[in-house]
Amino acid sequence: MQFVSDPEVKKAFNAYPKQVKTQLLYLRALILETANELNNLNILEETFKWGEPSYVTKHGSTIRIDWKAKNPNQYAMYFQCSTSLVPTFKIIYKNIFEFEGSRAIVFQQKTEIPKAKLKHCITLALTYHKIKHLPLLGA
Repeated sequence: MQFVSDPEVKKAFNAYPKQVKTQLLYLRALILETANELNNLNILEETFKWGEPSYVTKHGSTIRIDWKAKNPNQYAMYFQCSTSLVPTFKIIYKNIFEFEGSRAIVFQQKTEIPKAKLKHCITLALTYHKIKHLPLLGA
């Protein structure tokens, strides 16, 4: 897989508070790890969308990660609210993750992230346009 990164993204990560930066870099690492494990994913682009570090693939839906100062004890992984991604995650992982409407999985600072389950969500997002016609996205 080819990884293309906008140098401005590194500056954005460096601007986050230390603890949050660590958490967001962990989410970034999970996205990269998951993308590397997908057979038909040729290019993953790291860029900015809506002022947030974002991850884009040819056949996927954009994934964004961010922390907001107004909610300092949480950070999130955002998905396009016009997709069926978060509604599907809510069905599959309703007792595992905390959600914000139909746009995000929210994480609390001190809470451990269920890695395999989050990687499954990332996989569905990175392959969304190939699976969006399937019930529960083929999950």
